[in-house]
Amino acid sequence: MFVDEVTLKLVGGKGGDGCTSFRREKFVAYGGPNGGNGGRGSNIIFKTDKSLRTLIDLKMMKLIKGDKGTNGSGSDKNGASAKDIIIKVPMGTVVTNASTGEVIADLVKEDEEKIIASGGRGGRGNKAFATNENKAPMMSELGQPGEELEIKCELKMLADVGLIGLPNVGKSTILSMITNATPKIAPYHFTTLSPNLGVVKIYDSEFVMADLPGLIEGASTGLGLGFKFLRHASRTKVLAHVLDMSGSENRDPIVDYELILNEIKAYDENLLNKKSVVIANKMDIEGSKDNLILFKKKYPNIKVFEISAALNQGFKELLVYLNKLVKESLEEEISEEVVYKYEKKEPFKITKEGNIFVISGKEIEDLVAMTRFDEEESLNRFIRVTKAMKVDEALEEAGAKRGDEVKISDYFFNFKY
Repeated sequence: MFVDEVTLKLVGGKGGDGCTSFRREKFVAYGGPNGGNGGRGSNIIFKTDKSLRTLIDLKMMKLIKGDKGTNGSGSDKNGASAKDIIIKVPMGTVVTNASTGEVIADLVKEDEEKIIASGGRGGRGNKAFATNENKAPMMSELGQPGEELEIKCELKMLADVGLIGLPNVGKSTILSMITNATPKIAPYHFTTLSPNLGVVKIYDSEFVMADLPGLIEGASTGLGLGFKFLRHASRTKVLAHVLDMSGSENRDPIVDYELILNEIKAYDENLLNKKSVVIANKMDIEGSKDNLILFKKKYPNIKVFEISAALNQGFKELLVYLNKLVKESLEEEISEEVVYKYEKKEPFKITKEGNIFVISGKEIEDLVAMTRFDEEESLNRFIRVTKAMKVDEALEEAGAKRGDEVKISDYFFNFKY
C-alpha cells in the first residue's frame, strides 16, 4: 500500500522534576541545599531511511509521545535525560505544522534528521536557586512539558525525470521498457495510482525516472489524483510530457499538451520553469505522423522525440538527451540556505470566556506547569515572575476587576491587583 500523506500528533517528553533536598549528615551543621535537576524529556526526531518508499508506518501511528526525563534527587544527583525517539521516514518527506502550514522540515538527504517536537527541559533543584541572599531555598521546579503539535507529513518522490501526461498514454509502458521497474500496465485509465520509480542506465551514467499518476482537467484543484501527481512532479529536475500522438480515444495531442500546461501553471507556475521535453508515443499507429506535423507546427521550438513504447523503438536518442538535461540541472542547482527569521512573540495573550479571563502563551503556560504551588517560595517566585511579565497590568487593561477569575492552562486564580 502506497501512502504519501499522513497527519498525526506529536508530544515531546516532559522534563524530569527538580528536587528540594538538604544535606543531612552527622557533625555537618547547615549542610545546605543539594537537590538535583531533572533530566530532559525525549525529543521526537525524524530521520530519513533510503530503504523506505512510503509513509505507511506513520499511518498506523495517531500519536507519538516522548518519554519523561528522570527526576532529580538529593545528594546533588541530576536526573538522566530520556532517550530520544527516532522515527524513520522516506527521503523526500516534508513535515509541516498542521495548524499554521509552516514547513518544519524538508528531509531529502540520506540519514538526514531533524527534531520535530522538542522534549521539555528538566526542572531545577533547590541547589540551582541558592543565592547570596537565599542560601537555603525551599523550592524547586517541576519538569517543563514537551512540545505538543499536530503535523502533516507529505512524501514527494525524489526523481530526476518525471513522466507526466493524461491517463493511458503509455507512461508505465515507457518506464517498464527502459528501466528494471515493473509497474502495473493495463488498457484503462488510472492504472497507476502511485508513483513508480526506475533507474535508467545510459553509458557510464544513470538517473532516476518516475512514472507519475495520470493527470486530468481540474487536477490543480484536487480532481482525480491531481494533488498526488503535482506534489511529486514538483520534486523532479526534468519533466517529460508523454502524448498519445495517435489521437486514440478521440484525443487531440495539442489539446492534451495545453491541458497539462494549464494544470501545472494553476498549481505552481514555477514548475513551468523546469527543463522539459515532449515524448510523442504510439508513433506506430496510423494517423500519428499527421498529428505530429500539426503539433510541431503549433510548437516549433519544443524538443520532440518520436517513440513507440509498445514496439520498444526510438528510446536511444531520448535517453541520451534526458541524461544531458539531468546533468545540466545538477550543475545549475544552487544549494538553498535556510534562513531562520527571528520573530518576537508576545509572552502571553488574554481572551475572555464568559466571565473568566483566560491567559495563554507558551512562556506563561510553562511557568505554571513548572511551579510547585505547594511550596511557599515557589509561589512567591511565580508572583514575582508574572509581575515582571506585567500580567497584572495586562489583565487590568483587559477589564479585570479584583476578585475576577483568571485561568492559565488548567489552573484558576483570583485577580487581586
